[in-house]
Amino acid sequence: MSRTTPATLALDKAGVAYALAEYAYDPGAERVGLQAAEALGVPPGEVLKTLMVKADGKPACVVLASDREVSMKRLAAALGAKSAEMMKPADAERLTGYKVGGVSPFGQKRAVPTVIDAEAASLATAFVNAGQRGLQARLAPADLVRILGAKVSAVAA
Repeated sequence: MSRTTPATLALDKAGVAYALAEYAYDPGAERVGLQAAEALGVPPGEVLKTLMVKADGKPACVVLASDREVSMKRLAAALGAKSAEMMKPADAERLTGYKVGGVSPFGQKRAVPTVIDAEAASLATAFVNAGQRGLQARLAPADLVRILGAKVSAVAA
């Protein structure tokens, strides 16, 4: 497994302190983030999932704890949109340059508005996908907010 991805390059360029952790990715897992938390031996709330969505038809990214679900109504409001919906996996892969299960909020092909759930943003450290299935970066969510210019909002259902 390569430990250099567009996400790690973006983190390095931004001067963010992070530690990489590898785990055995299970493509058959019902919920990838929960499987990652179990494999890493950490609580699911400390592994953040990256979801690609469309808000009023425009792409956006949302990051929240792997054991939480996103409220599309709250997310749309946070993005100043009337509605929000999950992006189709093929569209997410094309837009980000990452495979589903390995989507990172960092180093995407095109920068899009990003919302981080307030609960996730309040953590001292958390894991976020490092741009490859089975590769996570442990970092301060405050760095995630700062580097991405992300909006912090309570978007978990």
